[in-house]
Amino acid sequence: MENKIAPQTWPELAVGLFDQLTERKAEIVYELENLEVQVPSKVGGEASHASWKFNGIMKIRTSSQA
Repeated sequence: MENKIAPQTWPELAVGLFDQLTERKAEIVYELENLEVQVPSKVGGEASHASWKFNGIMKIRTSSQA
């Protein structure tokens, strides 16, 4: 069994998840109802925030051209 190091950052987590899903030719489907996300303009307490609203279906498919 391969000994893997746990991801330490969000980008590392995203890359690892993409690799795992691509190996399986996976698809993830999210159904969202009135989801609201406050997206910061920059890092830090002084950041302003934009409000993003989702209502519907989001599909994420993975593939590799390698």
